[in-house]
Amino acid sequence: MPLSRLYSIIDAGCFPNTNEMFAAAQDLAAAGSTLLQYRNKSGNARRMLEDARELRSRLGARVKLIMNDRADLCLAAGLDGLHVGQDDLLPESARRIIGSDRWLGVSTHNPEQLAEADKTSADYLAIGPIFATSSKQNPDPVVGLEGVRRARELTRKPLVAIGGITRANARSVIEAGADAVAVISDLLLDPRKSAEEFLRTLG
Repeated sequence: MPLSRLYSIIDAGCFPNTNEMFAAAQDLAAAGSTLLQYRNKSGNARRMLEDARELRSRLGARVKLIMNDRADLCLAAGLDGLHVGQDDLLPESARRIIGSDRWLGVSTHNPEQLAEADKTSADYLAIGPIFATSSKQNPDPVVGLEGVRRARELTRKPLVAIGGITRANARSVIEAGADAVAVISDLLLDPRKSAEEFLRTLG
């Protein structure tokens, strides 16, 4: 499964209104980001579905769009995949809902969770937080670059690193064994320029 080095995450909670969120997503795509996750931890289902469909419409087929948490909305909006966390649907339950053609990603936070997720039909695994992060209210313990190296030893699936990743440290995360870096905060200010710099750094 070819995974873009930059995994952009659009978190609805980071934007004052949906128009700014849509504009940021379009800027990321214009910069060359081809993998984007829509994340909304507090929205109602109807609004999330509307947002997801609007993102699909604006970004078109050139961007792989992943829905966070909600398998039902992933299907209803016609997105390309689903990402689930440790407290969401079990990977195999999610797979039964979304089918075999859509991507499925699973978040993990330690070697035990990663080894368990590796046995599932997930297409890629995420490990984190790599560094301290402000994107979660109650983040799991930081795993550091050593956590990436350990995760790389435990799976042959594509590995996405997340948590506190910036343009300054992204290259070190790839060198530690990650296939891609997932970024929220360091894409918020001038998304197009930020994404272009990430993509240059990641090669």
